[in-house]
Amino acid sequence: MTSGPRHLISLWDLSTEAIESIVERGRAFASDPTAHPDVLRGKVIGVYFRKTSTRTRSAFSVGAMRLGAGVVAYGPDDLQLNTGETVEDTARVLSGMLDGLVARTSADPAELRALADQPAMAVVNAMTADEHPTQALADLTTLAQRFGGLRGLGCVYVGEGNNTASALALALSRFPGTSLELRVPAGYGLAPRTLDQARRLAAQNGATVVERHDMEDLPADADVVYTTRWQTTGTTKADPDWRNAFEPFRVDSRVLDRCPEAVFMHDLPAHRGEEVTARVLDGPRSIAFEQARNKLHSAMAVLEWSVADRTG
Repeated sequence: MTSGPRHLISLWDLSTEAIESIVERGRAFASDPTAHPDVLRGKVIGVYFRKTSTRTRSAFSVGAMRLGAGVVAYGPDDLQLNTGETVEDTARVLSGMLDGLVARTSADPAELRALADQPAMAVVNAMTADEHPTQALADLTTLAQRFGGLRGLGCVYVGEGNNTASALALALSRFPGTSLELRVPAGYGLAPRTLDQARRLAAQNGATVVERHDMEDLPADADVVYTTRWQTTGTTKADPDWRNAFEPFRVDSRVLDRCPEAVFMHDLPAHRGEEVTARVLDGPRSIAFEQARNKLHSAMAVLEWSVADRTG
């Protein structure tokens, strides 16, 4: 008997066991990308992006093909949603043809949940304004690969409390002994609801999540220093002088040297000279491009988890 599809809308919806399973499969695919190449043979995956994407779109398209699936790509103007068809009707139609839909659509995750409100087609959130869950899964895959596991890792996240930071907080807080320090400009932290969720998860799992608005007293024993673009893809800031608030949060060599054993991570794309200097991003402690390669391996794990046939 085949079970129904699994959706990935928010990491908050997933159990710790599911996150661990996806990360471990991502590590396995990183070690051997040809492992189980036919697990999605006969399946068809839709890839629907209304926003720009290099890594996520490529990762899911290539990952689906490597697993044996067919891929249908939709651009921002391709579906009848643009002419007034409802999300619910679109979901009913697509679910009769597709086995999975990887979607980067509106800022509101409610649209993805409406697409997922049918019994046949898995829906994967390829980024909304409030969360980028597949980025966090790729990040955890990279960390587990680099450090041999996730328990006890210390991460300093510097910059805007954006969708990448939100997903990282919801994911890393599942693992005992981990610590996440968010160093963000005042007024640019995690959404209060997300920060509360991450702290609740951390309390349950023996982890810590702290948000501060300064760059003082960085933990010298941190394993990771992580940053993202100051101007998140597809967003703008209301304050015309916002850059002044962000200037102290640039990751340069002086910041990285305060965490002497830490590797550097960035979800990319990067703006050298803004959130990070070229010397750090292109330096020997940067694993940002290894992190980008793992988007593919993690995407394969997500597709396997969400779409592949399961018995039980």
